[in-house]
Amino acid sequence: MKEKNIIEMKNISKAYRMGNKDYLAIRNINLKISKGEFVAIIGPSGAGKTTLMNIMGCLDTPSEGEYILDGIEITKCRDDKLAEIRNKKIGFIFQTYNLLPRLNVYENIELPLIYMGLDSKESKKRVVEAIEKVGLETHINHKPSELSGGQMQRVAIARALVSNPSILLADEPTGALDSKTGSEILKLLQKLNNVGHTIVLITHDKDIAKEARRIITIKDGIITSDNMVKEVNL
Repeated sequence: MKEKNIIEMKNISKAYRMGNKDYLAIRNINLKISKGEFVAIIGPSGAGKTTLMNIMGCLDTPSEGEYILDGIEITKCRDDKLAEIRNKKIGFIFQTYNLLPRLNVYENIELPLIYMGLDSKESKKRVVEAIEKVGLETHINHKPSELSGGQMQRVAIARALVSNPSILLADEPTGALDSKTGSEILKLLQKLNNVGHTIVLITHDKDIAKEARRIITIKDGIITSDNMVKEVNL
């Protein structure tokens, strides 16, 4: 049975005004990502991958084209609806972790659920499950300053998971880590993908991109290649 598309982009372009001219950061992007895929989007600096990621994550809107996320036509949504979609449909994982220093591991992971207005019983259940998935059961009460870089990224991944999003959007998630720790984080992402999580990884590193099952290359604002590199385990 064919999996449904979580992401579908049709002729997506994004123009920015620079001086007296419009600059096309991406143009005519056509892209489909199915539920359960692990996709890497790779390209050099200035290729347009950040713009594509921002549109994919509902942080920005396209100048032209149609974007459908998990059945919702994003290009027709108002800003307040986009904020709601970001919170419920997308789990963000950033290079710099974006943890709040005054909060402990549990509290940092719980934040998205507070914004969603979940009751305390359901919230606790989800936080504990997310903590177990990333292997931080013994660090629940630790503050970010008491954690290593790899542990902080695990907290960020757990926070991204806790709202049960449609996709995990990882922007250079190993960029601030040493190679050994970065490899551990990639293995964790693969493990999450193996149990059904849809992951989109943004990177400039070809070796990191190879850890995904599918690699999409973007250059000068257009997709230049889209290749399946690993078979999905059924």
